[in-house]
Amino acid sequence: MREREPSLVYAFRQSTPYVNVHRGATFVLMMGGEALCHPNFANIVTDIALLQTLGIRLVLVFGSRPQNDQALARAGIEAQYHRRIRVTDDQSFDLIKQVCGGLQYDITAQLSMGLANTPMQGARISVVSGNFVTAQPLGVEDGVDYCHSGRVRRIDVEGIRRQLDQQGLVLISPIGCSVTGESFNLSSEEVARRVAVDLKADKLICFSSTQGVMDRHGEAISELFPEQAEELLVELEQAGEEMSGTARYLRAAIASCRGGVPRSHLVSYQDDGAMLQELFSRDGLGTQIVRESAERARAAAIEDIGGILDLIRPLEEEGILVRRSREQLEMEIDKFTIIERDGLIIGCAALYCFMEEAMAEMACVAIHPEYRNSNRGDQLIAKVAERAKRLGIERLFVLTTRSIHWFRERGFEPLEVEDLPVERQRLYNWQRRSKVLSKTIL
Repeated sequence: MREREPSLVYAFRQSTPYVNVHRGATFVLMMGGEALCHPNFANIVTDIALLQTLGIRLVLVFGSRPQNDQALARAGIEAQYHRRIRVTDDQSFDLIKQVCGGLQYDITAQLSMGLANTPMQGARISVVSGNFVTAQPLGVEDGVDYCHSGRVRRIDVEGIRRQLDQQGLVLISPIGCSVTGESFNLSSEEVARRVAVDLKADKLICFSSTQGVMDRHGEAISELFPEQAEELLVELEQAGEEMSGTARYLRAAIASCRGGVPRSHLVSYQDDGAMLQELFSRDGLGTQIVRESAERARAAAIEDIGGILDLIRPLEEEGILVRRSREQLEMEIDKFTIIERDGLIIGCAALYCFMEEAMAEMACVAIHPEYRNSNRGDQLIAKVAERAKRLGIERLFVLTTRSIHWFRERGFEPLEVEDLPVERQRLYNWQRRSKVLSKTIL
C-alpha cells in the first residue's frame, strides 16, 4: 500500500485543474443497454457519484436496445427494423415499456446506495425522473408504419435545470410522452443529443464497447473534428457496422458538436475508471470530438513573418524579448509555432533543438495583449512540447528576465547556466542575466 501512495498523490495533483474547470459544468451521460448489463456498470455508478460530489451537474440518458431484444425474443416476437429504426407495434411496446421501467428503477436503486466502506458511502444522490421529453410519432415511411416509434419534439430545458439547480441527478429513459397523452419509443442517442444541445451542456459523454474510436493500429484516436469523425463513420457503415455502438454514439457526438456542445467524449463502459481518466488527466483515454474553431495552433509559414513581427516588436522594445530582424525570422521561420485566430497571429514561440543533449530551447514566446488572460500561453507550451517530443527531445528550457513566475507556475524549474547545452552556454548573454528554467517533457 505504501508503494502506491506516490502515484495516488500524483494523480490527485494532476487532476486538480480539471476539478476546478468542471465544477458547475453540465454533463450529459449517454449509456446504452449494453453498458447497463456489463459487470463494470457498478464501478461507473461510483464514478458518477464522484462527479456529483465534485459539483458537476449530471443528466443520465439510458438506452435499452439489448434488453428489449431479449424480452421480445423470450415472448416469441421478432424484432423489426426499417432504416435502422425499430418498428414498435402494440405488443412490442407493452414489453419495451416494462423493460424501460424496470431499468429506470434498477439504475435509481444503484445510484441510491450508501453502504459504509464503499465508494458510495455518504453520496446521497437525489435521482429525478419525469416527463422531460415530449415526443411525436415517426409515422409512415416507405409504406412502413413505425407505430409507437417516435422522435423527440421538445426537451423541457427549464424543468431539467430546476432539478440540476437543486443538486439533483436527472435520469431520462428512451420513452417519451406526447401532447396527446400517448407515449413513444425513442432512440436514446437522439434523446441524449437533443438534451445536450438544448441544455447547452458543456459535454456529452457516450459509453461504447471500445475505448473511443480506434485507428487502424488499434489505438484510440484522442481527438477528432466533426468532419474527420464523419469520414470514420462512413468507413464503419461501409464495413457493415452502422448499427454498432461506436457508430451510433459517433452520430450523436457529431450532431451534438454541430449543435453547439463544445466537446463530446467516447469512452469504454468495459474499462474501470475510463470516464475519470478521460475527464481528469492530461492525455485522456478515449476519443473527444470537438468543434472546429476559427483559432488554431500550427507551424509558421513564410507569409506569417509580418504578423509575428507585429506581435513581438512591442516586447522587443520593452527589452522583454531579444530583437530579431526580418531576415533572421525568414531563416528561422521553420522553428516557429503560432496561434492564429481569424487571420490574426495572437501567439508565437520558437524551438531550437540541441539534439546531442536531447534538450531544446523555447524562445521568442509572445501572446497578444488582448489574449494574455486566457490559456493561450498554456496551449502554446503544449504545442511546442508536443513538437519537441516528436523530435526526441527530453527536456525543454527557457531563458527569461520578466516571466519567471509565469513559467514556474507551469512546471518549469530553475536551472544553472552551466547545465545548458555547451553550444547554448557560449551564446548566453551575461549582460541580460536571463534566468534559466527547464521542464522534462518525457
